[in-house]
Amino acid sequence: MNIAVIGGGINGIMTAWELLKQGHSVTLFEKGKVMQQTSSASSKLLHGGLRYLENFEFRLVKEALKERQWWIQQAPHLAQPLKLYIPIYQNNRRPAWIYKLGLWLYDLLAGRKNIGQHQSLTQQQIHQACPELKTENLVKGFSYYDGQMDDYQLGLWALEQAKKQPSLIIKEHTEVTKIDIQGNLTLADGTTNSFDKIINIAGPWAEQLLKESNIKSNYTLDLVSGSHILVESNVIPASAGISNKTNEKFGYFLEILNERRMFFVLPYQGKTLIGTTEQRQTINDNIQPSEQEIDYLINAYNHYFKTPINKQNIVQSFAGVRPLIKSTDNPTKATREYAIQQNKNLITVFGGKWTTARQLALKLPVTLKKDK
Repeated sequence: MNIAVIGGGINGIMTAWELLKQGHSVTLFEKGKVMQQTSSASSKLLHGGLRYLENFEFRLVKEALKERQWWIQQAPHLAQPLKLYIPIYQNNRRPAWIYKLGLWLYDLLAGRKNIGQHQSLTQQQIHQACPELKTENLVKGFSYYDGQMDDYQLGLWALEQAKKQPSLIIKEHTEVTKIDIQGNLTLADGTTNSFDKIINIAGPWAEQLLKESNIKSNYTLDLVSGSHILVESNVIPASAGISNKTNEKFGYFLEILNERRMFFVLPYQGKTLIGTTEQRQTINDNIQPSEQEIDYLINAYNHYFKTPINKQNIVQSFAGVRPLIKSTDNPTKATREYAIQQNKNLITVFGGKWTTARQLALKLPVTLKKDK
């Protein structure tokens, strides 16, 4: 079949790759440049989503944990295991047993695909492993493993793999303005193209494209931006990086003070990455970190670490929009599941996690499910 894929993020790229492997011809449309929007503004993690267990999203977590290992095995130069520490303080919103239960279930769902077992740590052990953490009211801690990636380069690597298959056409700076259920699409310059199937997998813009095409959407997207800041690691020695004792990369998974939200402190390309926030957006908003979000992340970091940071220490900040399926008034509790809508020859994807992009592609009605 001759198939159009609309959207040059990681989900569009992985969908194109899977379709090509099955012998289809694919034209990939991207209104800007591939991997330049949401897919390159992530927290740089390949993860199952430990906190998604609180929303009982066991299927998604299990699938993501399987895919986490797949990415690390396929592209070890761009994706590696990362040890994460969770310190437990007396004022935490979640008691230690909740974390213990979640980490046990996380390892269980990973099964044979696990990249490392979690550990319980005494107060002394976590203090020794993480000397930059404040010790007042520190009770104990845990460690577990997830994967870390260079999201932009890993996406380009996947695109290069897709290019090895025949019958791929990539059209960047080519905006699709209208689609129909027969398989026709219209470009911004007014030209039309016909395909056997169209896959609308444009992330935050997928629902908007349906609306502009007068096609009823079965789902509503909740557009939630996440902001991050990067700080020079020499400003905050040992807060995240490589352990002197084990030569192992490590970071942190931490509760926001007086909230149930979590944030990460991670080593990334010689710097320390801190994120993320959750702010609702509209499709036409200019997505960039606000002063309030930057202050929020600085305060969150300074609550836990002995060496404080300020705005002068920030070398870069960025934000991206996550297209979540509308499921709750609280974006923190919104489902991270994805959904697929089919209207004759038009298939639209709502939502989707970076880590599970390959599995999403395999679930589309025009692909054949393979267990790899």
